[in-house]
Amino acid sequence: MSDALAGGVFATSGGDGSSDEHSELRALVDDIGRRSFEARIGQRKLPEAFDSEAWSTLEDTGLSRLTTTEDLGAGPTEAAIVLRGLARHAVAAPVAETDLLAAWLAQTAGVPVPESGPLTLAVVDADGAARGVPWTRACAAVVLAARTDDGLRVAVARPDELDITDGHNLAGEPRDLVRAAIPADAVPCGAAVADELTRRGAWARCVQIMGVLDAAAEMTVAHTRERVQFGRALSRFQAVQHSLAGMAGEIERARAASTLAVTAAADHGFASAQADYAVTLAKITLGRVVPAVSTTAHQLHGAIGVTMEHQLWSATNRAHSWITEFGSTGHYARRLGRRAFDAAGGSDGTLWDALTWAQ
Repeated sequence: MSDALAGGVFATSGGDGSSDEHSELRALVDDIGRRSFEARIGQRKLPEAFDSEAWSTLEDTGLSRLTTTEDLGAGPTEAAIVLRGLARHAVAAPVAETDLLAAWLAQTAGVPVPESGPLTLAVVDADGAARGVPWTRACAAVVLAARTDDGLRVAVARPDELDITDGHNLAGEPRDLVRAAIPADAVPCGAAVADELTRRGAWARCVQIMGVLDAAAEMTVAHTRERVQFGRALSRFQAVQHSLAGMAGEIERARAASTLAVTAAADHGFASAQADYAVTLAKITLGRVVPAVSTTAHQLHGAIGVTMEHQLWSATNRAHSWITEFGSTGHYARRLGRRAFDAAGGSDGTLWDALTWAQ
């Protein structure tokens, strides 16, 4: 099982990934993320500004297009380490969009994109609109994916060629309405590519959410240890200890499901049935964990946690925003339910085999 998502304040001794084969990558990502966060203290605004300095460092180190640069030999495990680590520090840059989505789709379709600079993905509906497009104005190019009955039609455009209406999500990250005319020479891609694109996006958001959940837990534990009420630290009160234990359980439940998704993608590829099943489970689990962890974190922080200047605000709002992207919790729950229902029509034990991916 992959240890790409190991770590967090509740990690047991030796379970933080500090001594594994990816320790140098973890340290590099943590350093980039920490410097980015510290440089933006007191400067947060809506919408959030693109962190050009952090992006420059990501490009210099090869992390901006880690899995789509063949010479680097990186895969889902390394991508998960990068995405979780940067999300933990709320780095304001479209890393998942550039590497796992836009650059991958462009390579798959055989359409050229700029060799440097951030990229983003706009999934265009039948009415010519793409909603919730991340970081459009900050990008060197936008990969357009127009939905068709049998897949996608893929093209590339510059931001200045598009009709962009600015917007942002709960955390202040740019999420724009983009209107685009798909050119006649757009490259067709089949339904399998369309499905994998959505799966990659859902997978990336699950991994990123683990980063912000770990950040929320770290802040909450630190706050309850430092905050003194009635002559003792909050963490000494039994009710607070119960709340922290519940938070730990929820986060580790999410980590188990997300780790399964990382392992499935690493072992079988994003196009596999194993990855599809594991991402479905991860999306459902995280959809239930995010509200519970966010509620506990804010309850234990009190009023300070709801101010935009506090890092907890950024962490929990990112989690609530990301869990709705690339399919809602209800959408994936219905998919799993249909799968179980279909399996229940078989021989004895088929339903259990479907739920546990027994072979």
